[in-house]
Order: sequence, then C-alpha cells, then structure tokens
Amino acid sequence: MQKYIDIHSHLNLEPLNADHEGVIARMVENNVSTITIGVDYETSKQAIKIANKYDFVWAGVGLHPTDNTNEIFNIEKYEILAQDKKVVCVGECGLDYFRGADENIKEKQKEIFKKHIELAIKMKKPLMIHARPSKGSMDAYEDALDILENYKKEHGSILSGNFHFFVGDINIAKRAMNIDFTMSFDGPITFTSDYDEVIRFLPLEYIMSETDAPFAAPVPYRGKTCEPYMVCEIVKAIARIKELPENEVAEAIIKNAKRVFSV
Repeated sequence: MQKYIDIHSHLNLEPLNADHEGVIARMVENNVSTITIGVDYETSKQAIKIANKYDFVWAGVGLHPTDNTNEIFNIEKYEILAQDKKVVCVGECGLDYFRGADENIKEKQKEIFKKHIELAIKMKKPLMIHARPSKGSMDAYEDALDILENYKKEHGSILSGNFHFFVGDINIAKRAMNIDFTMSFDGPITFTSDYDEVIRFLPLEYIMSETDAPFAAPVPYRGKTCEPYMVCEIVKAIARIKELPENEVAEAIIKNAKRVFSV
C-alpha cells in the first residue's frame, strides 16, 4: 500500500489521459495510489482499463448528474462494468443543483441516483457521491441524504460510501456519519478556511483525501493541472487543521480507504 491515497481522480480525462506515463511516474515517486472515477459509460470503461494496468490504481463506474453526453443510464451495462475486480465503487453519481435545476431536472437526477444506489447494493460496493448544492444552501445534500437514509433502513451495512469534494456543514456531516458514510476533501482546504470547522469536527475515521484531478489543484500548485500526487498537500492541510501529526492522518486515511473501498 502507498503512503497516500487519492480516492477520487480522473486519469481518464484530459489532459491527464494524454500524459498518462508522466502522471503515473509522479504518483510512484510520491507514494500515491488512486481511485480513478468514471463520469459516463465511456470514461468508466477507460477507468477500468487504466486500473487494470497498475496495482495501485482502482476504478469507479457511474454517470455524473450533470453529464453532458445525453447518455441514457443503462443499469445493465454498468452492472457488467461493476463486476470487474478493479472496480471498487459505483459512481460518481448523485445530485447537482449548483447551476440551477428545475423540479423536472431534480426528479430526473433523483431517479438516476436511485438506480446507482440499487446497483451499489446489488454489487455490494460503496457509492462515490457527487452532491453539489445551490449557492447558500445544503439542498442537494439534504435530498441525497433523504434518499440514502431510506435505503439504509432497509439494507443496513450493505449500503456504504463517500461524499466526494465535501462542502457540507456540520449538520450535513452528522447525517452522513449517521449512515456511516465518509467525506473527502480537496485542494480548496489548502487556500481557504471555509472547511476548517467541519474538518475539526469530523473524527479521523470519517475523513478521506482526494484531488478530483485534473481539477482544483492545491497550494502550492494553484493554476496548474491537478494530479493525484498532489494529494500529499491535502493530507498536510487536514493534519494542520486538526493539529495532528501528518503521518497519523495519512495512516488513518489509508485505513479508511481499505475499510470503505476494500483497496
């Protein structure tokens, strides 16, 4: 196992896909492993292809809630992908209201999200959840948690997962913990204090590190293409905010990733 894990990257997206060997070499140099995440059917297939090349890379398969390919979610096709041994989660999937979503769009997103949940339960694999609320609210989190809490009542510990790029408040974090979901943090925690309160509140066993590469590069790499090796800076920031030794945080996050994703 590597020293650091980036539980949410997109090695299957440009420009990372074009510099495949360089990205992997920098991960090796910095002792970083990653889960690379599909955002539609084609990128999910590509994630699996990449994951099967390396012992320290795994894959997630799913349809992003704001996918712009006009893909119709076909649960049977994704179920076939999810059977691959390197697929460790279903998603990224969820709800995104950030740029405005009328009731029809919200209902469509909820229907597709429920299908992902049902696939995750069937495959006994965790969810990788994208929840992005409208400005000044927690609406996408509230709706996602309402749905998840209902499934949790019926399926218990079979249903698990992580809220990626977490921007929720403490109340949302409490609800996530109540269904035993973890939360992962990204580059912005290195250059804004907006997330400090919730990071201080969360027990280490509910915290994950990620980059969402190629997006949202952390300090000192802002303005550059984000890569998985930069997850080291996320771990450093979590340790600083929680006033803990960096190696303790890194080890805890690896343990969390093993527990949730079976990596």
